[in-house]
Amino acid sequence: MNSKDSQDSARESQNSPKKHKALLLGIVSILVGSTAIAIAATNIVQAEQTPQPSTNTKPSSITQRPMMPQQGMMMHGMMMAGEQTDRHFIEMMIPHHEGAVQMADLALKLSKRPEIRKLAESIKNDQTREIGQMKSWYKQWYGTEVPTAMNHRSMMGMKTPMVTKRPMGMQNMMAVDLKTLETAPDFDKAFIAEMIPHHKMALMMSSMIVDSDRADMRSLSNAIVQSQSKEIEQMRQWYQTWYK
Repeated sequence: MNSKDSQDSARESQNSPKKHKALLLGIVSILVGSTAIAIAATNIVQAEQTPQPSTNTKPSSITQRPMMPQQGMMMHGMMMAGEQTDRHFIEMMIPHHEGAVQMADLALKLSKRPEIRKLAESIKNDQTREIGQMKSWYKQWYGTEVPTAMNHRSMMGMKTPMVTKRPMGMQNMMAVDLKTLETAPDFDKAFIAEMIPHHKMALMMSSMIVDSDRADMRSLSNAIVQSQSKEIEQMRQWYQTWYK
């Protein structure tokens, strides 16, 4: 191998982690930014062989829609990864956390099991605290509040009208989950089947910032992975004990 080939190979090795990180954020941006997140979450649970709750309601038209990623969306997500990963992570994770808090509030009101209520209280406390941290960091680092009216769909080349004030349409997706929980014949069973994929999505999103230049973001990533991995395992054990 000549000198030029060696230099090219070295540069490719150095750039590989960055390319991997960019590709990951691109994929996550698409999942979180569209109804495909619901399909992805369902696939995660099915892969783990965790049964979905049985309900008398018909499947939501949202979850029935096919995944239609656009090349422009992928490129936009990849560019975001290379430029401001931390910023866009916060913009995505805050509404994701808010969804978990809403589900936890519902569990505190409707759950018949003390274990689920205790878990819901922990989720609410942890993720409310992390939301506050992320909002504070965003203001400090970027000199503005976390956007609440930004039309990410328009930015990413999506022609459908925006139906939520939160970036990525996360709150609209969570409204469907909450309705399903409220009407489930067995709330606790439905809660577990909904919260496991929601937590697993948070784990995937957290991998975006595991090598962030900011220590605060690396610490947040570690905290999310540790706490939510533990909660996933606990919920799996409960499901096996209560519903098998």
